[in-house]
Amino acid sequence: MQKPDVIVVGSGLSALLTANYLSDKLNVIIFTKSSKYDNNSFLAQGGVACAIEHTDSWEQHYQDTLFAGCYHNDENAVKVLTQMGPELLREIVHKGMKFDKDKQGNYSLGMEGAHSKRRILHAGGDQTGKKLMEWLQSTLSNKVQLVEHETVIKLEVQDGVCSGVQTINNNGMRKSYFSSSVVLATGGAGALYPFTSNNISITGMALSLAYQAGAALTDLEFMQFHPTMLSYEGRAVGLISEAVRGEGAYLETGSGKRFMEEYHPLKDLAPRDVVSRAIFYEMEKGESIYLNIEHVSDFVERFPAITALCKKHNICLEKKRIPVVPGAHFYMGGIFTNINGETTLPGLFAVGEAACNGVHGANRLASNSLLETMVFSKTLADHLKKIDLPASALRYRREELPSDFLQRKCESLPIKSDIQQMMMQYAGIVRNEEGLFTLKNYLEIFEPYWKGLNQLTAILSLEEIETIHMLQLSFLITEAAIKRTESRGTHYRTDHPVAKEAWKQVRIMHNVPDKKGEMETNEQYSITRNAASIF
Repeated sequence: MQKPDVIVVGSGLSALLTANYLSDKLNVIIFTKSSKYDNNSFLAQGGVACAIEHTDSWEQHYQDTLFAGCYHNDENAVKVLTQMGPELLREIVHKGMKFDKDKQGNYSLGMEGAHSKRRILHAGGDQTGKKLMEWLQSTLSNKVQLVEHETVIKLEVQDGVCSGVQTINNNGMRKSYFSSSVVLATGGAGALYPFTSNNISITGMALSLAYQAGAALTDLEFMQFHPTMLSYEGRAVGLISEAVRGEGAYLETGSGKRFMEEYHPLKDLAPRDVVSRAIFYEMEKGESIYLNIEHVSDFVERFPAITALCKKHNICLEKKRIPVVPGAHFYMGGIFTNINGETTLPGLFAVGEAACNGVHGANRLASNSLLETMVFSKTLADHLKKIDLPASALRYRREELPSDFLQRKCESLPIKSDIQQMMMQYAGIVRNEEGLFTLKNYLEIFEPYWKGLNQLTAILSLEEIETIHMLQLSFLITEAAIKRTESRGTHYRTDHPVAKEAWKQVRIMHNVPDKKGEMETNEQYSITRNAASIF
């Protein structure tokens, strides 16, 4: 095994792009907890939002991103995203990545919620993430080593600097690896909830690991729920892309009533947080919700993956109605970084959904996530290649489990599904103070586990370690949600909705790009990204 200069944790687009960008100068090793195919990037359907056509501009994309993010965004990060995006996308196309085109040879651009232009590039219809990952895996540098089925369970910190990782494999063997820099590119935290579009492994463990190591987290209250997960036998079984609504589909109740016009002027293409809440409220009335696809031409050809998903679960597309339910989709919060991926812990970097540089604000604009991976993987890699890294080393130590391990297991830890149900009930699409404190009181019972995790990591199973990290991150999310008493974006407080609703209507009617708005008047606790770094 070559000595790595950089350890990258994760297996999705952010991880692979970062590794590839670095590989012309540095040796990189990638660790992933399962296989290289088990990540959110393979599941991404909609496409890449980018102002690549002459009728569009980065300025318009910039404004759409700020609007969707409820002006909680870091404006510099949004400028970097929207300005660098077209050039990097053309570079990827030049290297062989193919996006769908129409009969005239022009890019077939899709429309999604809160965009003012058709600017969504897609590949394989609704298989953009899969096509990008297959292309990227085929071009991965031979200077990049990928280690599968080895989970990072601790960040090594020496003299206040992140110097490596501790891992555990499927056989329970623990090892410690050391390098000059560690990059966390593990995705978000959607699997903290029972209904999610995420891979089941995406529980936000890297965020909790970073927090344990001393890095700051931020914007933890902002979890985006995708409005349209395929609903089957009381479960969410897959994503129905927003691109379907962009092509003319609309939401309706079981009786056929269209309801989105009652909630937002953009109706079915309103920002995702608005659509998710609208569905939630209709379901609270006892309604079943469907996506009507009668006006979507060539549905089977345009959306082959969704078609296959529906057929797998015996959904008859000839009826032109797909049953849907909201599910946890994208995490705007994460490890506090700047645009170069630097965290508050020297030697530790983060990128993609695991990171939060403020680009998404309080609500991610549809299809900005794949563009984010391209842009900020590049800025991170360029930064790492410019700075002087300490001499790299690769060492490992093996730690056998204690002989009395089975007797020392923690019997009282909750099962993961219990945590997910509690998070959905009290820190889901809508929240209030009473429910959040109920959740906090429940989670606090398990505080000794994460307080003593440094010692417990050596004797617990991987499942128990993951459960403790889920509990800790859930607790941090709950605390953040309690402290933000206003409603903004995906964080919606039913006990304090007035300022948010008033601000939204002012923005819509007058189109005033006032970043402060009325929501920043909350004197009790108005979180900025810097203030949130206290975590």
